Amino acid sequence: MAEQIKDEPIVDVEQAFSKTELYIEQNKKSLMIIAVVIVGLVGGYFAYKYWYVAGEETKARSEMFKAEDYFGKDSLDKAMNGDGVALGFIQIADEFSITPSGNLAEYYLGICYLKKGQYQEAIEHLKEFDSSDQIVGPQATGAIGDANMELGKPDEAIIFYLKAAEQNTNNFTTPIFLKKAAMANEDKANYVDAVKLYERIQNEFAETTEGKEMEKYISRAKALGNIN
Repeated sequence: MAEQIKDEPIVDVEQAFSKTELYIEQNKKSLMIIAVVIVGLVGGYFAYKYWYVAGEETKARSEMFKAEDYFGKDSLDKAMNGDGVALGFIQIADEFSITPSGNLAEYYLGICYLKKGQYQEAIEHLKEFDSSDQIVGPQATGAIGDANMELGKPDEAIIFYLKAAEQNTNNFTTPIFLKKAAMANEDKANYVDAVKLYERIQNEFAETTEGKEMEKYISRAKALGNIN
């Protein structure tokens, strides 16, 4: 006996379109308002990003030039506070916080405070800085480690040194911060971990300045820790 085929409901396409048209007709005003709001939001976003922020960045970049010049000359107070005509990093970071230059000013402020021995302030500003740059990003993270070491917090310093080392593995920043992490471990008399980090530099970054000098660091840490 042939298997009975069940009837399946047939969708009335014309009726479906009619219902859609009816819904649109009945809700024309609401749908128009929603469309206008969406267009306004999208347009506002692009206007904000490509007009307002771009304009603010132009202003901030102009102010940064003089502050960076003072920073390069180690005139830290003028770099931070301005000279009465040009703005300093403090004002740039505050007034142009939405711009890339305002963000970069946070990095400069962190380094300025670090050089001035104001380590907690350095940490606060360096943590405000956000960068995907392959060199500056790790340097900022590593500088937080430096500030923590100066504050007598080697455990915190090691966390940031290792983070900086792995943030972007390269022959410049990675061996520098691995070495700093190893030395911080030595400061804690944690010679086993120090040796491991020194040996990693020797094995993975042998051609760098740090890699070429690792033998003496390994020997010293092993001797201090009585490690065979």
